[in-house]
Amino acid sequence: MKVIICGAGQVGWQIARHLSGERNDVTVVDNNADLVRRATDTLDVQGIAGFASYPDVLDRAGARDAEMIIAATHSDEVNMVTCQVAHSVFGINRKIARLRSQSYLDAIYSDLYRRDHMPIDVVISPEKEVANAALLRLSAPAAFDTEVFMDGKAHLLGITLDGDCPVVNTPLRQLTDLFSTLRAVVVGVRRDGTLFAPESKDQLFVGDDCYLFCHHDDIPRTMEIFGKKTSKQERVVLVGGGNVGLTVAQHLESDARRIRTKIIEKSRRCAEKAAEALERTIVLNGDGLDAALLAEAGIARADAMLSVTDDDKTNMLACVRAKAEGCDYVIALINDPTLVPLMTPLGIDAYINPRATTVSSILRHIRHGRVRAVYSIGDAEAEVIEAEVLSTSPMAGKLVSEIDFPEGVLMGMVRKGDEVIRPKGSTRIDEGDVIVLFALAKDVPQVEQLMQVSIDFF
Repeated sequence: MKVIICGAGQVGWQIARHLSGERNDVTVVDNNADLVRRATDTLDVQGIAGFASYPDVLDRAGARDAEMIIAATHSDEVNMVTCQVAHSVFGINRKIARLRSQSYLDAIYSDLYRRDHMPIDVVISPEKEVANAALLRLSAPAAFDTEVFMDGKAHLLGITLDGDCPVVNTPLRQLTDLFSTLRAVVVGVRRDGTLFAPESKDQLFVGDDCYLFCHHDDIPRTMEIFGKKTSKQERVVLVGGGNVGLTVAQHLESDARRIRTKIIEKSRRCAEKAAEALERTIVLNGDGLDAALLAEAGIARADAMLSVTDDDKTNMLACVRAKAEGCDYVIALINDPTLVPLMTPLGIDAYINPRATTVSSILRHIRHGRVRAVYSIGDAEAEVIEAEVLSTSPMAGKLVSEIDFPEGVLMGMVRKGDEVIRPKGSTRIDEGDVIVLFALAKDVPQVEQLMQVSIDFF
């Protein structure tokens, strides 16, 4: 498939990395020649320096025979015009645009994105994706990462194993025997900075970051088995009242649990805007690093604190200060992946990577055939793929034990009709079943071959 990616920033670079690694013909366009050079030097892609919305630039990028264009520059307007030019001049079939402005995302204006108006097939909102990720983190406060699959019936949980974890030093095979009715499967382990798919003989050690699939109804029991306590979220403090913080607060206000929320926002203009948009949320104008202001927000009694400003260091320091003031659970918004190793030493319980959430969202729409969802783990180290099994798939009609999975691939859950089950070696995979697979990045192309989701489905 020939794809043009407009914008060679962090999101565009990661998408190019994914698609070029899967042997697609990728061209990256950016008006910053240094970013284009970085992409062409590190990835198997072509690069064009120029403004993505200019027809002659798109022409040089090969738009006449491109099948998809992804507009992910930092300007909403450039992304929108790029999709319009791609449609009107070059007839590119599939157009994806990243839009940040809330005005463009308002539901009452959704009629704007039609083929006879502004022909954008998929609109991605980084702020909405990050807000959804923050809400998911709050739903499983003992996990550092979480995502939902199979219409909310299956959850991916990232759990760090502590010294008091009951299952430390226990082979995974034995876990299955001990908890035979538990619908949970360990699919990935990060140890000493390396992510791998474990085998049944492998043990779990203190300090391991484990990724596991769990049935929604078994989350409390799973957390208990892995040494984590579950607690109700009744009081939440948000540092940052911009688009992300405001969206999170609005969701919390509509939550049936009636969570008490307070926002600390440094900008008076943003604080006033948030106060006008919210009904029950208290908005405080001031610095989230100010101990006195945190105390006024009731940080010592808060069940959780989310720092979602646009500055990584502020978010990290606000979390550290909140911990020092008595808050049990803190989440930081982190754009720079090189800062992630500092999370554990600083005592930060969880983080949200806007780039990863946006990349996952775009991939979900790129692989739109029988692939229903995609979630990118870490720094594009692995993917979790939910897909329907086709009749042409080599897996159809086989037992799980008979399927020749690559070494870095594990099956997490299987959905048969309305029932979601933990896969066993004796589980038969039939046409129409929905499965969720964990796959290291190098094995994703083989997974797509197993699913028979080839270029024909893009």
